Amino acid sequence: MKQLLTFLLTATPVLVSVAQTTVPTPEIQIKAAVLAAPADKRAGAAVYGYTGDGTLTLLRKGTNELICLGDDPKQKGFNASCYHKDLEPFMARGRELRKAGKSGQEIYDTREQEAKTGKLKMPKNPTTLFSFSAEDTDFDKATGEVKNGYVRSVVYIPFATAESTGLPLKPDGPGLPWIMDPGKHNAHIMINPPKQAPATK
Repeated sequence: MKQLLTFLLTATPVLVSVAQTTVPTPEIQIKAAVLAAPADKRAGAAVYGYTGDGTLTLLRKGTNELICLGDDPKQKGFNASCYHKDLEPFMARGRELRKAGKSGQEIYDTREQEAKTGKLKMPKNPTTLFSFSAEDTDFDKATGEVKNGYVRSVVYIPFATAESTGLPLKPDGPGLPWIMDPGKHNAHIMINPPKQAPATK
């Protein structure tokens, strides 16, 4: 036991544990977060992650148009996302309202109203978000490796409708695009590829 304690106190730390929540190092958070981005966008994406006390903070400045959010260690499962920088006002407003204790519906209604009045600036062009998720057991917090991950794509087209895009209101088959929240500030095209069977050892 004494040898184990000595090792834990002197070994190079790869994890930070605060309030029973394990937070990977910034390097590991960056490595895992950018897995949500297309391969050719990963090196230049800005990355936000979490400090030991759970505060969201900028871990790496970006050189291209993507912003990535690392996995929230307080939430069940692994989930990282990367989105176009023009979506940042929309995303930041959501985080701000959530921090203020607003419910999901309150956040939606507030952003809808603010987008319609112009207070909340929504992108003028279609902008994409990539979401990468996996089970807790498939995310190695010590190495940043993720197994059996699933990527879905969301293309925001504010206030677009099924009629203006020709898209259906629900998918006609696995992996086919469809439009959600048509006519709303967060109208978006959903693209959910078929899920593959988990890899076996």
